[in-house]
Amino acid sequence: MPARVAPTRDPNSPGYVKAKELPDGQLPAATENGNFIIGPTHNPAPELAPKDPLDGKVSVFTMESKDSKIYPGIARQQNVNGRGNPADPAAPRPAITIAPAPYSRKVAVYVPKGYAAGTEIPLLVAGDYRDDPWLFVAIDNLIAGKKIPPMVVVWLANGGSDGQGSQRGLEYDTMSGKYAEFVETEVLPLVEKRYNVKLTKNPDGRAALGCSSGAAAAMSMAWYRTDLYHRVVSYSGTFVYQQWPPNPETPHGAWDYHATIIPNSPKKPLRIWMQVSDRDNYQNRDDYHDWVVANEHMAQVLADKGYPYQFLFTRNAGHCDAGVRSQTLPLALEYIWQGYRK
Repeated sequence: MPARVAPTRDPNSPGYVKAKELPDGQLPAATENGNFIIGPTHNPAPELAPKDPLDGKVSVFTMESKDSKIYPGIARQQNVNGRGNPADPAAPRPAITIAPAPYSRKVAVYVPKGYAAGTEIPLLVAGDYRDDPWLFVAIDNLIAGKKIPPMVVVWLANGGSDGQGSQRGLEYDTMSGKYAEFVETEVLPLVEKRYNVKLTKNPDGRAALGCSSGAAAAMSMAWYRTDLYHRVVSYSGTFVYQQWPPNPETPHGAWDYHATIIPNSPKKPLRIWMQVSDRDNYQNRDDYHDWVVANEHMAQVLADKGYPYQFLFTRNAGHCDAGVRSQTLPLALEYIWQGYRK
């Protein structure tokens, strides 16, 4: 069934978190917790200005699915039964079928200037790698400005495609610590060996970052493997029902984070920065595919449980909005690294 055009949301809608609206162009301080409304203008932060060369060094290598014990590769198959009945949203949807499918993924690694080979260093893991240095530029400038600690950044591509039944969906939307295990056991050992770095095992010195389903993956890395990650950056987080295959323990996928999991669990030592846009994703297929409502609910349950978090509702923006990212990424990184001590 085709997705409905995302409506423009009012951040003061009933049921949304109470948020402080800032003057256009202004951002909250990196030390402030809570909910904020920004926009409609999104000018790039100075730390995102093009920089060539970087102070740190960026290297890229490729991983093949045949070498993975955790993710050997899948792809969704064309369903001969069609895509359901668009005229009847309640009609049963056709079953998802998959088949083995090989993939390659690039892994980009940033090592900061002045790093002494073999010494322990903090880590940031990011998803959905693309050949665009925006993340490394921001990290490089923030380290130079002493706004975040020197760190290694591991930015890895997903396994391909998107949605339920895809390799990317399996990695990012599954409600478990499996993706964190993949990173820990199959990616990071290669990074340490290739670039002679020693990544800290202290979860307070580790962060995960992503957008859309990549943000859900970042949250799952920290939630299910709190022994490995304490810091999360989420842009347009897919805290909705995208999980496949179904799991009766989390019947509505990442929607359950704010519906049941976080409210019913003891508070964890996590620090979270998150954002959603006024024209973010909305899919009119059930009650579990509204990205704006999902992120509003996430902010509310984090507040209720007393988590340190900062939530931005961004006006005049869309899903994983590049303008918003360029404006706010330095803030997000500064916020999540507050309180870090080596």
